[in-house]
Amino acid sequence: MTQSPRSQYRVVIVEDHVLFAESLELAVSMEGYDVRRVPMPNEPVSTTTMVSVVLRNKPKVVLLDLDLGRYGDGVRLIEPLAKAGIDVVVVTGAIEEARWGQALRNGARTVLSKSRPLGEILGTVRRLYQGACVLAVTDRERLIRIWFERQHEIAELSRRIELLTKRESQVLGHLMLGRTVHEIAVIGVVSEATVRTQVKSILAKLQVTSQIAAVGLAHRLGWRSPQSLA
Repeated sequence: MTQSPRSQYRVVIVEDHVLFAESLELAVSMEGYDVRRVPMPNEPVSTTTMVSVVLRNKPKVVLLDLDLGRYGDGVRLIEPLAKAGIDVVVVTGAIEEARWGQALRNGARTVLSKSRPLGEILGTVRRLYQGACVLAVTDRERLIRIWFERQHEIAELSRRIELLTKRESQVLGHLMLGRTVHEIAVIGVVSEATVRTQVKSILAKLQVTSQIAAVGLAHRLGWRSPQSLA
């Protein structure tokens, strides 16, 4: 089968950092590909709307960032674009391998770091154009496994934090704000001994040994106290 010329091979860039997007657009176009850049919306839009905007450009390849400003997490675009037969290449500043694994599980062909030379991105586009492999199976499986392990960790941490009583949740919320036992006692109009007992219960339920570890666990989950002590 005769391969279509590069000028008919459309690459669409979905990226909210203008300078990086412009550099990427210039580099890819100089390789002879048909390049389009999707402007980011000024207001939040639905995934359906964003996917429709991208599809209207009829891409063969989409170079997609994971952090898209007001739109949010670009990972939501991967599955519908992949199902439409588009090769999605994630180009991201995110360093968490669990996020890379999630992107691959959702159908991305590969994930590239923005810190790498532009030549690597161009090389990936070139291999896709040639129908070649862009990510080893072992690397794909490793990253997806990391994502699954992260999901299991989050589920376990969520289970622990759900064991907290309303009052304990309030105390943990204040610890996250950097407040001391004395300050929490004043706010809650209780004794410091009462707050210390509540803190001990929090540590036991979360299976950690310090207030710092408890706060760290809550931050990893993105958890916020539902109520104030005041």
